[in-house]
Parts: sequence; structure tokens; C-alpha cells
Amino acid sequence: MSAYTLPLPQGRTLNWPTALVLVLLHIGAVAALFMFSWKALLVTAALHWMAVGWGISLGYHRLHTHQSYQTHRWIEYWFAICGTLTLEGGPIFWVGTHRIHHAKSDQPGDPHSPREGAFWAHMGWILLGETNHNNTKLMAKYTPDLAKHRFYLWLNSYHWVPLALLGAALLAWGGLPMFLWGICLRVVYGLHVTWFVNSAAHLWGRRRFDTHDTSRNNWWVALLTFGEGWHNNHHAHPTSARQGLAWYEFDPSWITLNLMKRFGLVWNIRAASVDSAYRAERQAA
Repeated sequence: MSAYTLPLPQGRTLNWPTALVLVLLHIGAVAALFMFSWKALLVTAALHWMAVGWGISLGYHRLHTHQSYQTHRWIEYWFAICGTLTLEGGPIFWVGTHRIHHAKSDQPGDPHSPREGAFWAHMGWILLGETNHNNTKLMAKYTPDLAKHRFYLWLNSYHWVPLALLGAALLAWGGLPMFLWGICLRVVYGLHVTWFVNSAAHLWGRRRFDTHDTSRNNWWVALLTFGEGWHNNHHAHPTSARQGLAWYEFDPSWITLNLMKRFGLVWNIRAASVDSAYRAERQAA
């Protein structure tokens, strides 16, 4: 078995605990729409930026998985905590799964290939079978760099704690409406836009680079995910912190990194050459 092949269960059965949590979150998200307030909307938007913008895009993906830049240890840890607020699992699970995806992209062993159907790529892989969210020992095999840190080991096993504490704080501060917006609606929205990278960005869009997978640059996924939708660029240059390579490819996470660099918060940023995008387009023409 390859070092990047995740053991899969025999057959696909519904993961009832995961399904139940997702159903309840979706019900709460719909209920939130009937309890609108501008304060709840602003708090939710800020938390979404923290969770998906910092936690997933800058943290789990570009930093923890691909090590495309360096930063202070406290920022590494903070981004990882933000990542848990998405309910997408702890850092060792998320990073391990994504590394397997790159090693086996759209091939047997890929955890969420659209070749098994759009629904499977989007959320079926979470709902059907064991995804090893809490199996820190197994997933640590794919993340030996993170497994050296007790903090990441603890956070992966107890990835639900930050979200639970946030939920309690929102409920105490703003009551049920703030909880429904800041937890249920935000988490549901964040899950689906992130899952679109696995599904939509492998099904629809332009292919600038001839990669060995079906990755595509999808502008609307990029708008929803702080630049993660420039997926073909990313698969061609996985260690690049810059994923929007053309001037018109809006990449908020890349802009954020450049701002952080000015304040000495990040350094040694890896970035693919913008010229590589234009060369690829000329060769394809």
C-alpha cells in the first residue's frame, strides 16, 4: 500500500453521527434566516473570514499542508484553531486527507474524486463510510511534521472544543439568533463553499495547465473561498502561496499574505511565477 493511500471501509454505509450533525446544522441554518439582524450578519461574516479565510485557506491549506510560507509558531497555532471552527476536522485529519488527494488526485485512493460522482466529491465522502476525523494515530502517518507537536495532536483529537466554546459564548452573548447565525448558518455555508473546491473545481472551469487530474480554475468558487477556486493553478504549483496567477484571478489570501509580510508576520513565501500562467496559455493557444 502506498504511503499516501488511505484505508477505506468495505462497502459504503451512512455515517449516522455525521449525518445527524449535518442535518441539525442545516435546520439551524434555515431557522437563522428567520432571525435576521445586522449585528448577527456582521459577526457571522467576521467569523467566516476567520474560519475559512484564515483557518482553511491560509492555515490548513497553504501553510500546514503545503508549507508555502513560514510564520511565527503562535500564528501557526492560531490559524489551526481557526480551522477547527469550520467543523472540517482537526489539522492532522485535514492536512493528511489533502495530501492524499494530491498524491492520488482523481485516481483510485483519492478521498473525494468527482469520477465517483459530483455528490461523492462534494459531500458523499463525508457522509458515507469512516472518514477518520478522530483517528489521530492513523492520520498522523501522513502528517509527520505536524505530529511532532503535542498541540496539533491534542487539537486533532479535540477539534470540536473551540467550536463548542464559541457556540456557548455566542449563545450567552446574543441568544439563540446569534448562535444560529454564528454557528449553524456560518458552518453550513463554510462547509459547502469549501466542498465546492473538491467538486465544482474538478468539474467546471478552465484548465490552464495540463495536470494529471481534472482540476480546473473556477472563478465563482474562487470568489467564495478566498482564492481557493484557482484549482488548476494550484495543482500545477501546489507549494505556491499564490493561486491566482493572472491579474484578473482574485486571490484574497495572497493579498492577506502580502499585507502580513509588510508587518514581518510571514516570510519565505513561495510563489509561482505569473509568467508561467501566460506561457501555459500561449502554448495551449
